[in-house]
Amino acid sequence: MLLRDECHFRVEWFSGTGNGGQHRNKHQNSCRVFHVPTGLCEARQGRKRENNLREAKTALIASLEALVHQNKHTDINQMRRMQIGSGMRGDKVITIRFQDDRTVHHDTGKTMSTKRYLKGFMDEIWL
Repeated sequence: MLLRDECHFRVEWFSGTGNGGQHRNKHQNSCRVFHVPTGLCEARQGRKRENNLREAKTALIASLEALVHQNKHTDINQMRRMQIGSGMRGDKVITIRFQDDRTVHHDTGKTMSTKRYLKGFMDEIWL
């Protein structure tokens, strides 16, 4: 999987903030991991350098997978909305008026008798 490729990550080490005194200020055990292509960043502060790196990478990979999942569903939803339309009156293609015995195809602009349309002569209005 491309997300786990090492060349996409940049790691920075820094001194943590908060309680800890001399040990916290002296050692650079805190870790900040960047995913270079997307610009996402995760940071972890703890006592052990290896644990901080592992936790930051795990959190970053989870964020990247969520981002990929979200983008995939956004594309699918956009395609579905384009196919369905808004469901409003402006989306209609054919108007059938039984009172006037008239059927109108709005894309082609053609009009025909509703009786002929319901008998199956639909190709006259579509072409």
